[in-house]
Amino acid sequence: MPKSLVPILLLALLGIGQALAQETAGAPVASEAPAGPSAIAVADIPTRAKDDERFAQTVIVRARLPDPGARLVPQLDAIDASIDARTDLLQLENLKTLPVMRLESLERHWRFDARRFAALKAQLQQATAPYAEDVAELSKRRADWEATRAGLAGSGAAAALTTQVDAVIAQLKAAEQAVSAPLARQIDVGRRANAVEARIEAGQKTVAAAIDYIDSRLLHADAPPIWRMRQQAGDQETVLESIDQNARIESQFAADYNAAGLGNQRVLNVLRLLLLPLLIWLSLHNRRSAPGTVEDETAARVLRRPLSSWLLLWMMGILVLEADAPLMLHQFAMLVALIPVLRLLPAHGFRLLGPWPYVATALYLLERLGFLALLAGTDLYRLYELGLTVLALALTAWLLWRSRRIARTGPATRIQRTVQLIAWAAVVLLAVSAIANVVGAFSLAEMLTGGVIDSGYFGLMLYAGVNVFTALLHLLIVRRSADRLRGVRERAVLMLRLFVRLLNVAAVIGWLAYTMNRFRIFRPVYSTVEAVLTHTFKIGEISLTLGDVLLFVASVLIAFWSAKAVRFVLEEEVLPKMSLPRGVGNSVASLSYYALLMLGFLVALAVAGFEISQLAFLFGALGVGIGFGLQNVVNNFVSGLILMFERPIQPGDVVDIAGISGNVREIGMRATTIKTFDGADVVVPNGTLLSENLTNWTLRDMFRRIEIGVGVAYGSDPEQVIALMMDVVQSDPSVSKVPEPTAYFIGLGASSLDFSVRAWTRDYNSWFAIRSRLLTRIYAALNEAGIEIPFPQQDLHLRSVSEPVGAMLVREPRRGDRDDDDGGASGDRPRD
Repeated sequence: MPKSLVPILLLALLGIGQALAQETAGAPVASEAPAGPSAIAVADIPTRAKDDERFAQTVIVRARLPDPGARLVPQLDAIDASIDARTDLLQLENLKTLPVMRLESLERHWRFDARRFAALKAQLQQATAPYAEDVAELSKRRADWEATRAGLAGSGAAAALTTQVDAVIAQLKAAEQAVSAPLARQIDVGRRANAVEARIEAGQKTVAAAIDYIDSRLLHADAPPIWRMRQQAGDQETVLESIDQNARIESQFAADYNAAGLGNQRVLNVLRLLLLPLLIWLSLHNRRSAPGTVEDETAARVLRRPLSSWLLLWMMGILVLEADAPLMLHQFAMLVALIPVLRLLPAHGFRLLGPWPYVATALYLLERLGFLALLAGTDLYRLYELGLTVLALALTAWLLWRSRRIARTGPATRIQRTVQLIAWAAVVLLAVSAIANVVGAFSLAEMLTGGVIDSGYFGLMLYAGVNVFTALLHLLIVRRSADRLRGVRERAVLMLRLFVRLLNVAAVIGWLAYTMNRFRIFRPVYSTVEAVLTHTFKIGEISLTLGDVLLFVASVLIAFWSAKAVRFVLEEEVLPKMSLPRGVGNSVASLSYYALLMLGFLVALAVAGFEISQLAFLFGALGVGIGFGLQNVVNNFVSGLILMFERPIQPGDVVDIAGISGNVREIGMRATTIKTFDGADVVVPNGTLLSENLTNWTLRDMFRRIEIGVGVAYGSDPEQVIALMMDVVQSDPSVSKVPEPTAYFIGLGASSLDFSVRAWTRDYNSWFAIRSRLLTRIYAALNEAGIEIPFPQQDLHLRSVSEPVGAMLVREPRRGDRDDDDGGASGDRPRD
């Protein structure tokens, strides 16, 4: 290959790279020109020569390895061949003759090819990058050595250095020649990829234009009135050709889709294979379950029919996990689900809906059989559609009349009122469809009839599927926790209710999207909503859209509920089964909870479109806030981390802190909740727990010492008193044997002999009741032994008394006794 081809290939590669890397198209162009070649210092020539020769050899070896882009060529050929098979469908006029359902399937095919090409494009960029980097680095190093060679000329440098420089330049040129061949192949593949991408974009635009054209013609007459309808020559052949073309469109898309082996297809296959054994196992292990509630009744119906449940969930999995699959596959899945839907509808569903499910499924089946009438010609198909519309209108009106009669026997439920409202809307749409068919607006009539029937059956299918899924969750979660603690069972029920509520919301949103699409209003509504959500608002350096805000909120909510669910599973299922030191389980669960919250917050920021510079600005603002007024918040947060790792307190501990006594209820990252013995919840900042003197009565164990003071009358036998108290304490089962209880004679009081009995109990939570019981039994034992517990006494000595007072004392010598009887103080008689 000529040497002059290398720079040309480099320029071409840069052009291909720019065409392939659309994401960098908006990047600002560097304002500074790249540095020119610089001569190498003479002293550095030997060392630099070794490095560059080694690099050149590495490039040569890499160039001789199998081309990583060669494996991408068959994938590009497959996409190219798929596009070639639709060459006749690249003309707008040809597309206008196709039904809108086929156009939507064709649009999905183009979108499928675009996703395949995007994945191939990323791989092609990855395969091309090493060669591009090698070429650029070789060119730069060779320029430096050529500048060095020019500088050595005429400088009188040693001949050995000049020879070494020439050898390095030759080695670098050889490396450039070696990398030129794979580089040329990559450029060729890149050119083909650009052509394929252009064709995909053209196909998508053409199909979108055809769909918009057909939607814009819905309100126009596209057929003669029914009384002027005539059979045209060659009509049946045209219909057969159209059917053949539609079949080719669907079959080609199905073949390409199945051959792709996408990740969602593999996931669905795994779920399909695992679901059937699970349903059969549940059916075998729950045969004796008696229905008691609505959920149990639904679960019993699901378990009695595991094959129908498996088939329904499989078909719904196709609609959910393969949302971009060929429309023919979706229609097939909905047809297969006809019988399972009727078999698995809960009994209360039939009580609420009456014969509606049978009518909806029958009408859907008749609509799908309409292609048989189409085989006989468009006129017969039009009459068939008119008959189907009239039949659907009559059945809907009869069901409404029947529901009004039933409503007289009692008030209608919310579901019944919603169904009746939808039925009245269906009556209006079916009446408009029948009139449109008669006057010649056949496309409008076909769309309205199909929309009413398809949306009704799809809603019924979603209702049955959600009930089956809910019943399985009830079996796997609630019943499994039925034999556990009440708190676990209640939390499991709450989680199930929340999940079912979210599932119902998702089902309603899916039904609305499907219904709007069948009535041809989804595309304009989606475009309007997309324009609103993607409108950019700039606040300084931060740019936001309403969609970013909604994504952020949704991501935070998902992170919050996910963190709560993980914490619940860890606390109730995983950690209790592990032999961990006391408090480690709570710390692990709490740290996992907050770590998931933090991770979810960062993911929410990334999903919302925040860039690194914007996040740096946000964290900088937080740093300023911390410096001015958030020191306490940060202090409490760090203190919470210390509490998690050191574990000086745990939920359930009895603590005294800052004059507050109670049980630790919850340890958060900022504050800890303590429930006092009076029933109040006190929120204590975590910083206070570490800075104040904290007393934890139950940190290591549940021991508590009980001390009871007893005073007996003077003259009592101390040994007898001690023996009585020891007998009482040692006979109590709540008193611990180790350490042994003790009793002491502790002093001579003013009115009594003072004793103290001390005992330990392992039941800290009941220590006050145990103390009361011991005190009661000690008092009874002393009374039984005749040992008196004296009242407090005080002697009053009078040194001098006035004559009037002395006379009064002489006249009323028993006044002290009377005062004593009345509760007053008593004193000795006066002594001279």
